[in-house]
Amino acid sequence: MAKKIPEFKSEEEEARFWDEHDSTEFLEDFEPVDISVSPELEEEILNKRELKKPVTLRLAPYQIDAVKKIAYKKGLPYQTLIRMWIKERIKAEM
Repeated sequence: MAKKIPEFKSEEEEARFWDEHDSTEFLEDFEPVDISVSPELEEEILNKRELKKPVTLRLAPYQIDAVKKIAYKKGLPYQTLIRMWIKERIKAEM
């Protein structure tokens, strides 16, 4: 049986929920949407798309908690924040 998306009291509560859940668990709650993009935009998007490879990092629990708190304040998923930090540091080192 599919799970139901709960009602949220705030955007922050909703952001926390989606940080901790996979949207594929709630497919029956979503409605399909038809969109169209110009061929130029589609080509630009496809050309800029970078494939990501998973990597495993061993971090102390307090480090993960700290990143999650910072990401929450910024309204970002914590994995996205980690990727942003790594990208910024690589750019600074180059």
